[in-house]
Amino acid sequence: MSFDVVVLGGGSGGYATALRGAQLGLNVALIEADKVGGTCLHRGCIPTKAMLHAAEVADAVREAGKFGVGAQLTGVDMTQVNAFKQGVIDRLYKGLTGLVSGRGVTLIEGWGTLVAANAVQVGDQRIEGKHVVLGTGSYARSIPGVEIGGRVITSDQALQMDYVPQNPVVLGGGVIGLEFASVWTSFGAKVQIVEGLPRLAPNEDEAVSKALERAFRKRGIGFKTGAMVAEVFQDENSVTVKLQNGETVSGDILLVAVGRGPRTADLGYEAQGLPMDRGFVLTDDRLRTGVGNVWAVGDIVPGLQLAHRGFQQGIAVAERIAGLNPPPLIEANIPRVTYCEPEIASIGLTEAAAKAAYGEDAIETVEYNLAGNGKSQVLQTQGFVKVVSLKGGPVLGMHMLGSRVGELVGEAQLIVSWEAHPSDVAELVHAHPTQDEAIGEAFMALAGKPLHAHA
Repeated sequence: MSFDVVVLGGGSGGYATALRGAQLGLNVALIEADKVGGTCLHRGCIPTKAMLHAAEVADAVREAGKFGVGAQLTGVDMTQVNAFKQGVIDRLYKGLTGLVSGRGVTLIEGWGTLVAANAVQVGDQRIEGKHVVLGTGSYARSIPGVEIGGRVITSDQALQMDYVPQNPVVLGGGVIGLEFASVWTSFGAKVQIVEGLPRLAPNEDEAVSKALERAFRKRGIGFKTGAMVAEVFQDENSVTVKLQNGETVSGDILLVAVGRGPRTADLGYEAQGLPMDRGFVLTDDRLRTGVGNVWAVGDIVPGLQLAHRGFQQGIAVAERIAGLNPPPLIEANIPRVTYCEPEIASIGLTEAAAKAAYGEDAIETVEYNLAGNGKSQVLQTQGFVKVVSLKGGPVLGMHMLGSRVGELVGEAQLIVSWEAHPSDVAELVHAHPTQDEAIGEAFMALAGKPLHAHA
């Protein structure tokens, strides 16, 4: 079997490559051992967001009285939550498989191994391509000495639970850990987070981390930062995390949420001479591996492990194979959202990164507090919009905290990616009353004409 493009892996990066390649007239084969859509659709982004929406509903019912609505939260039925979640997945999966079929992509089911720079072996089939695109995704990893099993689980098992844990311990204060901590708290659990770095959301701007920690304390979420794990042990009823400082944290389950590793082992990558580093496939800025016409996209390429990053990389690779020349993706300008409550949304450089790159005196920032935003008051959310800018120059980063601020990151991306100056954005009209106004107010302040903010 011979094709213009053979794609190994049907996750966000792989299926985007296949769909865009077919759209451009290429003959494409897509190889997937499980289900098209990958981790994002079946075990990641979509199911977790379905659970987070159920959590939002639970909070709305619990707090209905303060809005004058008579309602009472009598419990959370995880069987029904899981049915809702699976319904969302099934509808999206049906649509995606229809797209793959409708575009004329040849879908090959099975475990593929790279056996040459132009060939993938699936069982007794050898599938050859003028170009091979690797998009085999990632897996939920652990840390040395912490074995997954029993009461020690990853997000894969957490998404399948048919009950709400009473006092879960979450190992990791990054995106996955924060989202599950938020969900379980809304469902009535008493959550404790253990994070090895000095703050929660350690990759975000420090102002965001500090405000998130205040919000989590208010929600009753416990956490220890700068806490390194020494040992984990469990029995029939509980699991205990012993820290290197001698303290212990116990709960009924331990969610290991310390990030994801690249799924590249035993797939023939190293045998074919692909440049590798700690399991990741190394590429140039246009995602070429340097071995024949082999490309790589998504979580196996070092950088942000985000579905929309892999998706955009897949589109770009398909276009390059077809003879187009899309520009390289700027990693810092990929929007980042953590869907806990309150939400975190950011793009571009943090204040610390901007000062490191341009110098302490070259950077100016402003924070607009959502307390002055009408829609945020209606939503009863607290937070802010922070803008990081080069003095007399373009905006370098935007960082937001508050309910639903993930919906604002699209405008933030345009501002940062198009290198807008504060005065450019200050002239734009932002609809009232929306949270989007908070962006306008932040830029008015940075442009020297604050309206609903103190000078």
